[in-house]
Amino acid sequence: MTYAANHPMHRFVTAVSEADVLARTGTVTRVMSTFIEADGPGVPIGALCQINVSPPVLAEVVRVEIGRVTLAPFSAVTSIRVGDAVSSLRAEHDIPVGKGLLGRVLDPLGRVLDGNAAPRGLESIWPLAGIALSPLERTSPCVPVQTGVRAIDALLTLGVGQRVGIFAGSGVGKSTLMGSLARHIEADVCVVCLVGERGREAEEFWHRTLSDETRARSTMIVATSDQPAILRARSVLYALSVAEYFRSTGAHVLLLLDSVTRYALALRETGLAAGEPPTLRAYTPGVFAALPKIVERCGGLRSGGAITALMTVLTETDEIDDPMAETMRALLDGHIVLTRTLAEQGHFPAIDVPRSISRAFQHVTTPAERALAMDAVAQLSIYEASRTLIEAGLYVAGTRPALDRAIALRESLIAFLRQEALSSVSRNDAIATLTALLRSPT
Repeated sequence: MTYAANHPMHRFVTAVSEADVLARTGTVTRVMSTFIEADGPGVPIGALCQINVSPPVLAEVVRVEIGRVTLAPFSAVTSIRVGDAVSSLRAEHDIPVGKGLLGRVLDPLGRVLDGNAAPRGLESIWPLAGIALSPLERTSPCVPVQTGVRAIDALLTLGVGQRVGIFAGSGVGKSTLMGSLARHIEADVCVVCLVGERGREAEEFWHRTLSDETRARSTMIVATSDQPAILRARSVLYALSVAEYFRSTGAHVLLLLDSVTRYALALRETGLAAGEPPTLRAYTPGVFAALPKIVERCGGLRSGGAITALMTVLTETDEIDDPMAETMRALLDGHIVLTRTLAEQGHFPAIDVPRSISRAFQHVTTPAERALAMDAVAQLSIYEASRTLIEAGLYVAGTRPALDRAIALRESLIAFLRQEALSSVSRNDAIATLTALLRSPT
């Protein structure tokens, strides 16, 4: 049967024509602690397979050679033995999506983790790899996002559809800041992705950090640190697909990803097992190929809808010069740096304002707001440049009027930048307070 070019085939005919009715199988030839090798089935990278043990184990193909495939299992390999059968699954790389995902906690395979029944109302599907968009289909941020955090709203204003990194070491308030942003940013939908986190922190974030109102419009994807690397990596793609779907409906989506570094570590573990060569810090080439893809899947569209992405990046020290931090800093539309020095002084959020930047700042603020922010940052920077001289008691007041002003404003600026985690201040109030502070006589 043939169809005219302007007469599309019925969806059932299309499904039959695209169906793969060939049974593809193989046999396990080698079992490692985290990966499995088999002599088949003949499927491409990324295909899902089932290892026929009791209970069956799902795995993803990560390497294909003549006569050999490498599989990354989604669960423990303790029950798998050499000779066990492997069969491919006729599964598309799509996930079910819909409003039924709101208020739910899922794992990277779409299984519920909140103890309730499976989500209903999943009326659509979305490809796990996303849908490619033309650069000209995108739009630059032009509307400010109110975060409720004075230091961000007044000095590092973000825009709808911006991709921002939160760079921090462990234990300096990164997760607390993420929780505050999730509670106070007014978005239609919030998608939270916790990669490699402790299970206790996932429970705390969902039940304690998020308010009831925020949970009702949120979906959380969790892959804990004890799960296989392939699941941890898949969690990011799953969260991005959910966010893209809601953006396609015209919604403003807030995506919180914690953390990109653990996503990269999962990709590195998978890549090394698949035979990729290690490069800088043993990261494989596949890691640096994957990072731009997850960043570019976010942002705003001219047709409507936007994904405002906040991605945490773990740094080894306060100097953000490790390869992961450098890579993400180049890809993102801005970075917020948290430092241990401020955290140890009880300064929260521990945002190092002079070292942070919002690349959308000039597009979402007025000239007066930009001048105000530049003045405040200048006062912080002038003081820091002469800190050693001041603290040693070697500076003589009156020598430099600009430094005298920075010293006089120091305590007030530090008080302005400090804020309780659960408190929220409107952007207009933050700007008004900063204006009065900088115009006060010194």
